Amino acid sequence: MNILVTGAKGMVGTALVNNLKNIRDNKNRTRPNLKIDEIYCYDLDSTPEELDEYCQKADFVFNLAGVNRPTNLEDFMNGNFGFASQLLDRLKKYNNKAPVMLSSSIQATCIGRYDGEYGRSKKAGEELFFSYAEETGAKVAVYRFPNLMGHSSPKYNSAVSTFCWAVANDEPFTVNDRSTELELLYIDDLVEGMFDLLEGREVHCEFDGVETVVTENGRYCCVPVTHKVTLGEIVDLLEQFKQQPKTLMMPKMPNGSFAKKLYSLYLTYLPTDKFKYTMKMNVDNRGSFTELVHTEDCGQVSVNISKPGITKGQHWHNSKWELFIVVAGHGLIQERNINTGETVEFEVSGDKIEAIHMIPGWTHNIINLSETENLVTVMTCNEVFDPNKPDTFFEEV
Repeated sequence: MNILVTGAKGMVGTALVNNLKNIRDNKNRTRPNLKIDEIYCYDLDSTPEELDEYCQKADFVFNLAGVNRPTNLEDFMNGNFGFASQLLDRLKKYNNKAPVMLSSSIQATCIGRYDGEYGRSKKAGEELFFSYAEETGAKVAVYRFPNLMGHSSPKYNSAVSTFCWAVANDEPFTVNDRSTELELLYIDDLVEGMFDLLEGREVHCEFDGVETVVTENGRYCCVPVTHKVTLGEIVDLLEQFKQQPKTLMMPKMPNGSFAKKLYSLYLTYLPTDKFKYTMKMNVDNRGSFTELVHTEDCGQVSVNISKPGITKGQHWHNSKWELFIVVAGHGLIQERNINTGETVEFEVSGDKIEAIHMIPGWTHNIINLSETENLVTVMTCNEVFDPNKPDTFFEEV
């Protein structure tokens, strides 16, 4: 399959092309039914001759080209309707009935705040594509995207990108109304939706005003995974992300959640000097102990380094539990039930990585058996350490 992507250097085009290449080059094996040969990238710096060639050879067309911040209002129609006309005329010229996807916008509803030249130009483009489908019999997939959420230039047409950039780079920004709600489509979800379209598994819909209504025989197509969040919720999350290197606290990020996607996007705006940050090492003559990350509901992760011959631990907990995972060195973990006196021990090594439970009510220690090498242990705990409620009591094993 040869695929033409217009607007290939925009936010959506860049992400789509990168991921189409992953499938073409067999780096992404999650879509075994997709076989991609050539990817034709068309953008503002391409030539009419290239568009002619691509329209002859394409087996599928993603039309992502468009104008959203023109100098003159009439450029909306020229960019969003005019180019679409040129594209479809060329496909007709070569009798190429390849399926065509159109990237439209929820603003094409022309309802309320969306009633403007941009929305009308998008609506005109939609009708052009539907007419093309009736005339030629070619498959047309028109997507009215909501606000898109991906890496794009700040201070352009994405409030989320602007906020991410500002927070990551310590720049000032203004939120006019924290209660303003946005419906956001994350770029990775959009790309997966385009893969579904290539496989013939697209989701169809209609619109009730500006609300998407999924229906099997709908005129439009949609990516059904979107997030409705307020500006206040977005900036509050971003401030938590910014503080994470200091607090170590990672906000809850369930799989598929908006927070998880926003954090990934936020990281893409970090300046390179913030890629690295220093962690607080608690150092003494026995070695060091460093907390790596805290979570709201899953405790914390730390790394412990013990010098040769050193014993650490010698304490027990009422309810707190831990996992000790030796990743380098040679050691011995000992545990004793404080009530029954039962004992158990485990010889551990970085050569065979194992996880050992520190059970509530069992006092425990970890001994570095080496005379020359440090013992390095990753330790997870079901709660973040609270000095006011340490639940840690000294007692030798």
